[in-house]
Amino acid sequence: MTSSSLADIHCHLSFPEFDEDREQVIERLREAGVGLLIDPGTCAESSRRSIELADRYDFIYANVGLHPHEVTAQLSPDRYDELETLARSEKVVGIGEIGLDYHWPDHHPEAQQEAFREMLRMATRLDLPVVIHCRDAWPDMLRILGEERSSALRGAMHCFSGDIEMAQHCIELGLKLSIPGIVTYKKSTLPEVVQAVGLDDLLSETDAPYLAPVPKRGKRNEPAFVKHTVNKIADLRPEPFEEVTGALFSNAKELFAIA
Repeated sequence: MTSSSLADIHCHLSFPEFDEDREQVIERLREAGVGLLIDPGTCAESSRRSIELADRYDFIYANVGLHPHEVTAQLSPDRYDELETLARSEKVVGIGEIGLDYHWPDHHPEAQQEAFREMLRMATRLDLPVVIHCRDAWPDMLRILGEERSSALRGAMHCFSGDIEMAQHCIELGLKLSIPGIVTYKKSTLPEVVQAVGLDDLLSETDAPYLAPVPKRGKRNEPAFVKHTVNKIADLRPEPFEEVTGALFSNAKELFAIA
């Protein structure tokens, strides 16, 4: 593995869980070979923190997003204007984390769908890729993506957890599959997906501080642990190890237009 050859395209390094030891976490990710990290926003406030973090490090970039958990029954137009202003910042490379999540009660599905459409249209206006969250909402997710699809639509299905059929749907819509540490879990169906799709369709992420991979499962996840996910992906692929790790890195740079 070459130095700084790993990409973590979805890591909440700006979250409070890292406030006490963020500098040490950054030292460890550098030692692990992480050369590209994208910190996604979940609302205006967290998007602002993502941008502030990205501005301090040349290898960190930000996304501006509105997570479905942040969607209330009604959102004012001013909220979207604020997000779009933030999304024009120099270090912002995508719109995300956005999407649908019907897992919890009182999840306001209609409001989530409206917000998702607004954010997809924002990405199209700004010509930025999207980073999408989907939980227990695949039928509506695929329907809306189909209805809002444009030639400019591209992005990543963050923390992908679907089956091979779902993976193909996402790829047909212009989305890459971002593979989290779940691929290392014994009961995961992700190994089948990783083996079934093209190498160009794959990305790597941690979703830190959540979903730490084996052998760190149960601990706070951190970006250095993406190496375990990348190693697992490489083990599952027929291509040589260096080709897989290099492709995951270049796929991220290409999707998010990072020189």
